Amino acid sequence: MQNDKPILILNNISQRYGSNTVVDGLSLTLERGRIGCLLGPSGCGKTTVLRCIAGFEKIRAGDIRLDDEVVSTAQLHVPPEKRRIGMVFQDYALFPHLTAQQNIGFGLHKLSRSDRQQRQDELLTLIGLNDAGKLYPHQLSGGQQQRIALARALAPRPKLLLLDEPFSNLDISLRERLCNDVREIIKREGTTALMVTHDQHEAFAVADDIAIMHHGVIQQWDSAYNLYHRPANRFVADFIGKGVFVQGVVLEGSRVETELGVLEGELHAPCARGCVVDVLLRPDDIVHDDASPQTAVVIGKAFQGADILYTLRLPSSMQVLALVPSHHNHAIGQAIGIRLATDHVIAFNPEVVE
Repeated sequence: MQNDKPILILNNISQRYGSNTVVDGLSLTLERGRIGCLLGPSGCGKTTVLRCIAGFEKIRAGDIRLDDEVVSTAQLHVPPEKRRIGMVFQDYALFPHLTAQQNIGFGLHKLSRSDRQQRQDELLTLIGLNDAGKLYPHQLSGGQQQRIALARALAPRPKLLLLDEPFSNLDISLRERLCNDVREIIKREGTTALMVTHDQHEAFAVADDIAIMHHGVIQQWDSAYNLYHRPANRFVADFIGKGVFVQGVVLEGSRVETELGVLEGELHAPCARGCVVDVLLRPDDIVHDDASPQTAVVIGKAFQGADILYTLRLPSSMQVLALVPSHHNHAIGQAIGIRLATDHVIAFNPEVVE
């Protein structure tokens, strides 16, 4: 019978160094077979959370449960080697004197020689490096080293796989490709994983569930889609994707009047008719339309290949962003027609600082 209990539960955990609280009452549940991600700016506490889960650091409060077993409280600390956790470090930490195959088999000393060889071969095939088994780390590219580090962590079939900024040492083009590869490898192994990154594109490409962290607290634990289109607060709205806040006035219910027209959406603070709010507009909410009577002046542009990200100034001098197919190549200072195409309108009370 398959165990349907969550593989990882963090219950109100806290960690501090002296008087500096780095993790502050954080809770999280990661379901079996899912890939989670802790995403946030530098210093938000995400790597500390990962180290506490791995057992490298003791927590000051709360508890950590792994596969329904308590492994950390303020009084209890199960050592890392007893937790059956696999770890992929930022610098891969491969053993330079061992071949790729020997690195993968490092944690398999309890298996017979034939079983160990079978598992090494199986993982070399899984990561697409059958021909690299006899090579040493210095003979491998950065992407190959990362795959070997991943295979080594997966080899003992851990209960949970932790990845600490696994793509930070790779160039951008390789990073994008390996994000998809790493997700596929983890899914094919049926492993539950938790990754830490400051890069939202990596988080979106790899994870099923993403926690946005700020000041040691999870602001929102959700899918990439909801983080982008339904942010829980202003920090998440500002941190995820690109966008600007434009001023609006509440008419009634959830209808808000802005300079670009009347929108209907979700208000994140109680607000009566006539209340002034800040409405989040994403670049894909503004559509270029030559037939529209509403115009804006191009004051900035960033070529992005298939699209151009325009910064536009409205008649009120308010600025918005618009993502437009790049064959519409407008000049700085040119007025272009625009219209709203919003499916998810999010408005925050400007007086509320989150």
